[in-house]
Amino acid sequence: MKKLGFIGCGNMAAGLLAGIRRGGPPVELFVCDIDGAKAAAAAQSFSAAVMGIDEMAQGSDMLLLAVKPNVALAVAEEVSAYKKPLISIVAGISGQKLAVCGGRVLRVMPNMPAMVGAGASVLCADTDFDEEEKALAESIFAACGRAYWLPEKMLDAVTAVSGSGPAYAFMFIEALADAGVREGLPRDVATELAAQTLLGAGQYVLTSRQHPGLLKDLVCSPGGTTIEAVKVLSHGFSGLVMDAAAACAEKSREIGRRA
Repeated sequence: MKKLGFIGCGNMAAGLLAGIRRGGPPVELFVCDIDGAKAAAAAQSFSAAVMGIDEMAQGSDMLLLAVKPNVALAVAEEVSAYKKPLISIVAGISGQKLAVCGGRVLRVMPNMPAMVGAGASVLCADTDFDEEEKALAESIFAACGRAYWLPEKMLDAVTAVSGSGPAYAFMFIEALADAGVREGLPRDVATELAAQTLLGAGQYVLTSRQHPGLLKDLVCSPGGTTIEAVKVLSHGFSGLVMDAAAACAEKSREIGRRA
């Protein structure tokens, strides 16, 4: 059984640990965190062993780096002597810079819905992981939703779409729920209706494989209610979303440049 060590036990790490235990690969889990209480909680929740970073790096077959960008390179340097394959979910820090760890590096951009098994994770295809290591990495993220392989040069764009995208979706759900309250719906009902509607619409796109624009047209009956709403949204909605994503991608590139 492979031994997988998590460096960092924040929310995203917890989501991945949950996915592994829910339906991921059969691995022995080790965890460490600068916050001992977080590490202990993760160990208890996901049947993992708490270790110091050196002990874990030495005993693991693979490491998963889940720390803040400002400390990622220092942590990678700390485990460099052990030359273990390293999965990094740290935003903005390139695989080339993380290679200071001395081993093979695979960058991955997961997103928050991985915490409930509905994530979208992109793994960088230009990695020097061998085929067995790639398969193990993919099985970890596939257990938390959907997993895709793309070149690392696309990861800033991925950050703008799926990495940060849940925040945009939450804002839309909140606004749609507010609209329902304005029209007289109870707050809890309006929020659930809005959330379920976005969930269902996303599932419809994935299942049907049809263009979202075509699906939008199918909802808009001639002279009906939906087209009136679409008319209002057409005044800048798409441009705002594209501008927001562009700002996000540029921030991701800036983080990488500063690292």
